[in-house]
Amino acid sequence: VFTLELELSPSPYADTYRFAPGQFNMLHLPGSGEVAISHSGPTNYPSHHPRSFLHTIRAVGRVTNAIEQLQVGDSLGVRGPFGFPWPIDAVAHHDLLIVSGGLGMAPLRPVIYSVLDRPDDFGKVDLLFGSRSPDTILYASELKAWSDANIGIETTVDRATTAWSGPIGPVTLLLDRRTSKSSFPNFQPLRTHVFICGPEVMMHYCALSALKLGIPDTQIWISMERNMQCGVGYCGHCQWGPFFLCKDGPVLRYDRARPYLNIKDL
Repeated sequence: VFTLELELSPSPYADTYRFAPGQFNMLHLPGSGEVAISHSGPTNYPSHHPRSFLHTIRAVGRVTNAIEQLQVGDSLGVRGPFGFPWPIDAVAHHDLLIVSGGLGMAPLRPVIYSVLDRPDDFGKVDLLFGSRSPDTILYASELKAWSDANIGIETTVDRATTAWSGPIGPVTLLLDRRTSKSSFPNFQPLRTHVFICGPEVMMHYCALSALKLGIPDTQIWISMERNMQCGVGYCGHCQWGPFFLCKDGPVLRYDRARPYLNIKDL
């Protein structure tokens, strides 16, 4: 996993470029192909003119392995931004639970900075972060600053090291703890919205845990991935049930996605 910093070459495209948290770009490397990568944020928070922005990428295939070999000063093509973003304005003045699993923290990182940029617009904001092991926690160097800015942070790992003293187990455990009124006396499910991003099975069970807490399915959001290619819903490669995720997603409200998450291998 690596983070790529891109700066747009001067052009009218660069001057007008904007993205919303949850959207993605198509990165094109001639000779290798094109791949959809979620925004993990601009480099110049709290500025709203992200000529320079970040993509956190896992090298797992031909295109991403080739991108990993790029050096400072190299170029690649960018199309975007595409997709339906996290509904940040719609959840303003409510409490927010941000639930991340593994690389799912990358599309959620811009949400954190949007909250930090407008702290008076949100109630209690908590980040529940699950990772395979302590050394794979993304953006670990930023967590203290987020905590100091009143973001509640809870982390759990699947496999602990001798130096790890935090929780061990799936991130759903951190959600399920909120059933304890003594530990979370101020938790109000009807005024809480949930943003979930991570592996599909993780999002499925986290959404079920949120429902058990009394959070309405209309206040739960997930970010779905499929094979994005055109970015505008024409080619059909990203179809998931009735949705073309490159334009109807990747962020979907859970009440709309729920019937299809239950269909194996859809």
